[in-house]
Amino acid sequence: MSARGGPDPAEVLAALRAVIDPEIGLDIVSLGLVYDVRVDGGSVTVTMTLTAAGCPLGAAMRDGVTTVVGALPGVETVDVRIVWDPPWSPDMIDPAALGTL
Repeated sequence: MSARGGPDPAEVLAALRAVIDPEIGLDIVSLGLVYDVRVDGGSVTVTMTLTAAGCPLGAAMRDGVTTVVGALPGVETVDVRIVWDPPWSPDMIDPAALGTL
């Protein structure tokens, strides 16, 4: 936990590894879907994308992020921002995770 009462960004990223893209079977951090994590006291903003604009699991992914981040000590609010720029590509997958596919 940071000195300001909320988690530090590394704690948020660690928690986000629990959110799995069910179509691919990897967590959203390893997939490169998480672009930014900002913590301001108890407020956390996660900027991320999805593998495709028409992803039918977009709401489930957003809910997963809200649930795991919201469960961290000191978190009061979670804002999940879905962006499309830069667009996601398979090149964004963590090379260490590629061996698990």
